[in-house]
Formats: sequence, structure tokens, C-alpha cells
Amino acid sequence: MPWDTQDYPDSLKNLDTAVRKKAITIANGMLHEGYEEGRAIPIATEQAKEWYSNASEEDINKVKQMTDKELRTRDEENPQNSRPELMEKGEHVIAHEDGWAVQAEDAKQPSEVFEKKEEAVSRAKEIAENKGTAAIIHKQDGSIQENISYNK
Repeated sequence: MPWDTQDYPDSLKNLDTAVRKKAITIANGMLHEGYEEGRAIPIATEQAKEWYSNASEEDINKVKQMTDKELRTRDEENPQNSRPELMEKGEHVIAHEDGWAVQAEDAKQPSEVFEKKEEAVSRAKEIAENKGTAAIIHKQDGSIQENISYNK
């Protein structure tokens, strides 16, 4: 049964409203895709926090205004808001015009951009470890420098 604001995991209760609603949306999408609750909840929470740190005020307000029906329904029109398929993809560290980007394989845009490569590598490793995937570190020219597996 999908979660909403009346029925959601206890681990989400202390989150900001927008983060909690985003986590519920992501987790519901992951459950729909066949993920187990125990795996979906921490991944959805991490992704929701990451989304919040990069979201515009407009996006945050849209999520805050979501109804329970919208939370229970997978967002087919705007899949980048809930992309459970990216949970299985590795995290790449790639050169970016503003420094170094962390971007899930097949994602349309980076989740984060850092001035220093070391910061991007650290973040990519953290995300990959949480997802049980891999951190793929690229050189400035785009070739792969290192591939670190965190398969669970």
C-alpha cells in the first residue's frame, strides 16, 4: 500500500515537510518498481535530502502542496522527480564547467557540482555506498580513472 501524509514510515517523521513528502513520493515509486520497504526507505530519504539541497523555492513549494492522492500516485508526467531506476545506476564524477560534478549514470543533469574533485569523489562514494552501486571517477579528458564497487 502506498504511503501518504497520514501513513508513512516512522523514520520520516522528523524530516522537513518538503523532504518528507519528496521521500514518500520516491519511496512509493520504488515500491511500485519492486523494491523492498527496508531498502526503499533509506534510499528515498537520502535522495529527498539531496533533492532538497538543490531544489528551487518553487519546486519545494510544489512538493509541500502535494495532496495525499498525488503522493500515492507515481509521477509519470515528470519522472525526474522520482527516478527509482537511477537507484541502480553508478555515480559518476565528471569534469564540469564549474568544477567537478556527481551524476548518476543516465541522469539528465548532475545532482551536485563541487569546486574540488576530492569533494565530488567523496560525495559520489557516499551516495554509491548508500545505493549499493559503484562510484566511477573520470579524468579531466573523460576517461575512467577509477571504478569503486559498493555492490551489496
